[in-house]
Amino acid sequence: MTKSRDHQDLKAPPALSELTLSFLKIGLLGFGGVAPISRRVIVDQRRWLNEADYAELVSVGQVAPGANTVNVAIMIGDRFQGFRGALACLTALMAGPLAVLIVLALSYDRLAGLPAVRCALAGSASAAAGLIMGTALRILAGVKLTPWALVCVACAFGAVGIFRAPLPWVVPTLAPLSIAGAAFVGRRP
Repeated sequence: MTKSRDHQDLKAPPALSELTLSFLKIGLLGFGGVAPISRRVIVDQRRWLNEADYAELVSVGQVAPGANTVNVAIMIGDRFQGFRGALACLTALMAGPLAVLIVLALSYDRLAGLPAVRCALAGSASAAAGLIMGTALRILAGVKLTPWALVCVACAFGAVGIFRAPLPWVVPTLAPLSIAGAAFVGRRP
């Protein structure tokens, strides 16, 4: 992990019970989009990681198979408590939303046709998109990016966000280019 940030403000490694309760909270509060809640709990409230270390874990979680926040939960659990921590974080993160999803799925057939429910779902989708954008901007503000990294961010945003290119095509294309560019830029005096 990056050691360029101050680590004096970080707390001691959390106990297994603290990891479990925190990821249960993240899962319950962030139903529909846990990334903003996850960063807030892990970096701001619990102070287990600084902004740069969290951004690195999210980066690895994005290119690994599976959901980003699930990958981050597993990596954090493993970092602090090994296999048991990874299993506890994964289980806690998924338990609350799974229970809520079962209840919602059982109710959806009866309520889906109501105009108020359709409006509520549209509003929720807009709020979730705003939370994701806000979290991305907050992470970018906390990490100093090189000009080459900014070019890669802009290319990824343009490819996926504007031109609607599939992510499985964008990542394998941009990853080698960004690594090669970072290696080239890093060798320059």
